Amino acid sequence: MAAGKAGSQGGPAAVAARTSGSPGEPRRVAYLYLLPAFAVYAVFLLYPIGRAVQLSLYDWDGLTLGTWAGLDNYVAIVADEGLRAAFAHALVLIVFYAVAPLVIGLALAAILNHAKVRGLGFFRTVVFLPQVIAMVVVAVAWRRVYAPDGSLNSLLGALGLDSLTRGWLGDYAFALPAVGVVGTWFETGLVTVLLLAGMSRIPGELYEAARLDGAGAVREFFAVTLPSVRGEIAVALTLTVIAALRTFDLVYVTTRGGPGDSTSVPSYEVYHRAFGLGQVGSAAAVGVTLTVVIFVISFGINRFADRRLS
Repeated sequence: MAAGKAGSQGGPAAVAARTSGSPGEPRRVAYLYLLPAFAVYAVFLLYPIGRAVQLSLYDWDGLTLGTWAGLDNYVAIVADEGLRAAFAHALVLIVFYAVAPLVIGLALAAILNHAKVRGLGFFRTVVFLPQVIAMVVVAVAWRRVYAPDGSLNSLLGALGLDSLTRGWLGDYAFALPAVGVVGTWFETGLVTVLLLAGMSRIPGELYEAARLDGAGAVREFFAVTLPSVRGEIAVALTLTVIAALRTFDLVYVTTRGGPGDSTSVPSYEVYHRAFGLGQVGSAAAVGVTLTVVIFVISFGINRFADRRLS
């Protein structure tokens, strides 16, 4: 009888019942493995964000006792023309930081991948080089290029275009585009390298099939290359849009938001209001709003990419 009981415990049905659960450690053990990383994430990201949200609800100068302001700081973002302009400038910079590099990067990557240029690895390194230079160094160099006696005006003068020379960073109409061009130069290398990596993984059979169907180079690009690198495009857009929206050091070094407030952006407004005007609550509200805008745009880009890829 004991043997029969032991046999019933070790039968196929009993073994199947014991092994029907998920393999490996229980789920609660997996949560314990994640706990250290989540603790670091909470301390260095979630807590500062929560603290910023709390500060944004107060009128505080950073020194004296703050007073409750509720949503007044957020209402001011909509009502204040200067703050609205700062967010509008950030959206303009998206064209220079994200759209222009994507167009240029697609063209460069497609040409280089199709032509099979010698020394492609060296070219990738050279194009990517701006990414390893601190933005402060980049800003100082370009400030010199844009100076009234700088390289750009000297080149225009040598070409006989003296009428086009100007103090680029001091011109109300050209200061923001001048800052944006620096962003285009800085981000194009990153986008090009990302797209080259994606294009290098496209099977050659797809291009051969397109050629058999009579496709030319342009049709190959739109029918084969572009759909195949949608994932890389989404990554490139996410990185460059975030860079455009949170840009601070470039504006701080080159224009300090001027002339007037023609190049002011939200990140610079956070610094200026907190440390220049002593409006810490308003600065926190701008920072929180900027975080939400970045999250919404990044989420939209990735959702769109996922839908197209599926």
